[in-house]
Amino acid sequence: MQRDPSIHIPGYSILHRLDPRAKIAILAVYSFALLFVSSWWGMGLMAALFAAALLSSRIPAGKVFGCGAVIYVLATFAVLFNTVRFGEGGPAVSLAGLETGCFYGARILLLFWMSLLLCFTSTSTSLTSGLASLMRPLRALRVPVDDVALVLSLALRFIPLTSVEYSAIKQAQRARCAHFEDGSLWQRLRAETTVFIPLFVGLFRRADRLALAMDARCYGIAHRDGEPLRRTSLTLLRFGLGDGCALVVTVAYCSLVAVLS
Repeated sequence: MQRDPSIHIPGYSILHRLDPRAKIAILAVYSFALLFVSSWWGMGLMAALFAAALLSSRIPAGKVFGCGAVIYVLATFAVLFNTVRFGEGGPAVSLAGLETGCFYGARILLLFWMSLLLCFTSTSTSLTSGLASLMRPLRALRVPVDDVALVLSLALRFIPLTSVEYSAIKQAQRARCAHFEDGSLWQRLRAETTVFIPLFVGLFRRADRLALAMDARCYGIAHRDGEPLRRTSLTLLRFGLGDGCALVVTVAYCSLVAVLS
């Protein structure tokens, strides 16, 4: 079974043409704004911004929403843990906790979906170059900028791969007569543990293979005068007027929503 599909979806949409540094900055601003939003109408405005980004990217909605199997389970746990309260009389359902759990779940999903748009509209090479360019001033403090940029780009790369691994393992467990739709909600959630354990084992195994592959290619070994060699890029990044306008509009919108909500 193929478990390593291409994450980047080629295209010529507005979001595809944006400079990767602008897209990374937009994602960072969006993430910080989500943390400060404290009302449902503010969350609705942030969802509207995501919907606008999705339409401008021309990525099929099913492709984005279909990659969040693991995140959907985590969001469900967030809702349940806030809804069910355990006291002296046993477990009880709290309506206020349900609202809080749904709010946190919406925040998790919006952040995940916006991160997916970044992965779908940007290549791994462009993301690495963009991150390294944004962190270039930290080189004066002897921060390994290229290594940090590579780690962050790999983390973004593993987000959709986690969903693919989850779907593949769940299908394999179903072939072994595992039942995920039978029983109570608590029993179905417990059945998910048969998926999460091999999922994390597989992710650690994939990370180990990646580390061995990087070591075999002498990553981080070549030095000159005691200093690590800096990575180069075939394509030079160009921050244009459209990139600046998109970033300014996003910053203004997110700041306004975060302050007013």
